[in-house]
Amino acid sequence: MPEMTFDVRWPDGTTASCYSPSLVMHDHLQAGSRYPVADFVERSSRALQEASDRVRARYGMGCASAAQQEAEIRQTASAFDDAAEVEVLRMEPPLPGGAA
Repeated sequence: MPEMTFDVRWPDGTTASCYSPSLVMHDHLQAGSRYPVADFVERSSRALQEASDRVRARYGMGCASAAQQEAEIRQTASAFDDAAEVEVLRMEPPLPGGAA
């Protein structure tokens, strides 16, 4: 199961490198796009839950790292207005075939 990272810039200009145990993030976020904080939290949380479910299906337990990443995103997001924007800077690795 390929894992990935996605780098984001928060509304205050700080950047963070985030982890996902699955490439499913590409189904929810796009590099170079901006999302209102509330939308980013919803999209990333849904994707991280899907990623954890994939780990559970394969290994019999969810992914603690995905849960921790979701908690960190929610904690950081709580400092910003829901309408402020988060920018997705990079997603690595890209989808096979360069579709990302």
